[in-house]
Amino acid sequence: MIKKRLKRARNTRIKIKKKIRLVIFRTLRNIYAQIIYNNNTLLSASTLEKKINKILKNYSNKYAAAIIGNIIAKRCINNGIKKVVFDRSGYKYHGRIKALADSAREFGLIF
Repeated sequence: MIKKRLKRARNTRIKIKKKIRLVIFRTLRNIYAQIIYNNNTLLSASTLEKKINKILKNYSNKYAAAIIGNIIAKRCINNGIKKVVFDRSGYKYHGRIKALADSAREFGLIF
């Protein structure tokens, strides 16, 4: 069953490789979001940025993820990117990942 899931994920990554995608990476302490096209990072946002550090007290909760979603969406809109493919990097669509995605959608990204 795990092999089928991994194969399905690999096939999905091959399909979305040539599209602009929002890639999520999370650790226990921080969350990162990048806009990638053809293996080049166009935009990024993370809880490690100094401007975001001043706003947040805790970098690993749903509120922090929502702030990152808000910021990455605003940066995309300012640079003319409206439609992306959401790449959750194998994480379950739950908790911080869902909060980031919902916030990005709320502020104008389409995926």
